[in-house]
Amino acid sequence: MHFKSIQMAMIAILFSTISAFANVLRVQQVNDDVWAIVGPLEQRNAENMGNNATFGLVTTTEGAVLIDSGGSALGAAMIDDVVRSLTDEPVKYVINTGGQDHRWIGNSYWRKNDAIIISASDAVADQKDRSSIQLTMLSQLIGDNLTGTNPAYADITFDDAYTLKLGNKTFEIWYPFAAHTPGDSFVWIEQSDTVFSGDIVYINRLLGVMDFSNSAEWVEAFEAIAALNPKHVVPGHGPATNLGKARADTYDYLKNLRTKIGEHIDEGGDIIGSVNVDQSAFDYLDQFDALAGRNAQAVFEQMEWE
Repeated sequence: MHFKSIQMAMIAILFSTISAFANVLRVQQVNDDVWAIVGPLEQRNAENMGNNATFGLVTTTEGAVLIDSGGSALGAAMIDDVVRSLTDEPVKYVINTGGQDHRWIGNSYWRKNDAIIISASDAVADQKDRSSIQLTMLSQLIGDNLTGTNPAYADITFDDAYTLKLGNKTFEIWYPFAAHTPGDSFVWIEQSDTVFSGDIVYINRLLGVMDFSNSAEWVEAFEAIAALNPKHVVPGHGPATNLGKARADTYDYLKNLRTKIGEHIDEGGDIIGSVNVDQSAFDYLDQFDALAGRNAQAVFEQMEWE
């Protein structure tokens, strides 16, 4: 094959790859200057580069703010491509809403692009505790697309709350309680009547209760969001929605599961039998079959000692 033919073939492959990556993330305009960048509900894989979550973009008169940094350095670059399609404003700040990999592990990409990173102190502690495990898992799930991903932690940390003012927008970042991860935070933008919930809210997908989660405080974290009565909720997974849908897919599920596990414990049930508690009202959610049983066992372990 001639050099020119090889070069054209490589260009074709490159454009095919870019096109495939572009189809991973869906843009949803939430309000003026506010977007949800919605990743797939499936597991992390080489195609989505760890971006199996929802991210956020807010533009102001003095630059842009990104909510969560991406599931790898290349995943962050993928998000940046979306950002560049929406605004010419540089990303001045990146807010990490928690310790799950896709919330923070793309930080190094944004730092190289001069963004300032903000996170709750408890989230940073969780990131440091689990970074090695997360990188090992990602190496298995996304393979060579983990290239260039190095842990980078927040420049600004806070204990309970932090207010960021940029241009014509004010971002109130709250860490009320632990939820899916020990440092889960949400971002309230009153001018836009919008909450970015991070992993406190899942839409259209069953949430995951892990050994590092706190199902009791998760309920309270959701109630802290609900107290704001936001018009728009941008979840950690799934499309932007309203508070009613967020309540149905997240809060009601947690309350139901904790009630059923509490009854199971009161009746002398054990952890093996916990997988049989009735969660069928929520079997419409994606990943139900994969996660429902594990969630029941995790909540059993937590409630056994409450």
